[in-house]
Amino acid sequence: MANDDSAPAPSTNARRSVELDSAEALRLLGSVSLGRIVFTRQALPTVRPVNHVLVDGDIVIRTHESAALTSRTRQADGAGVVVAYEADIIDPDTHLGWSVVVTGYARLVTDPRELARYEQLLRPWLNRNMEDAVRIRPDLVTGIALVGDDG
Repeated sequence: MANDDSAPAPSTNARRSVELDSAEALRLLGSVSLGRIVFTRQALPTVRPVNHVLVDGDIVIRTHESAALTSRTRQADGAGVVVAYEADIIDPDTHLGWSVVVTGYARLVTDPRELARYEQLLRPWLNRNMEDAVRIRPDLVTGIALVGDDG
């Protein structure tokens, strides 16, 4: 592997991990629009980057008919499927920031009024028709902040 002299040297400053309470973790998650959803596909974990919006404490993402997650939530008959959702902001130079993980049940949104509302609130990043929405109700919210060790 070639040495890349243009890459910044990793920070040598000490840092520590601080646990966030669930309210602060959800607030931080709501401050960004990109996260990663983790769900099971063919008995194996699958991770997809998606954009989201936080609505009334729930995470909402838009999907399309042929998406694996849409299919899994449709098969669940309203019971939902267990998923994890992760979002973070970590500075690549200082290695400071935060990370939040939410675990809960994902359910396909079927109410036309809710779908219309989410269509207005959340514009998919992909240039594709995203006619479905999935709502994740957080059951377990964890988060950490990576902060400088000032003392």
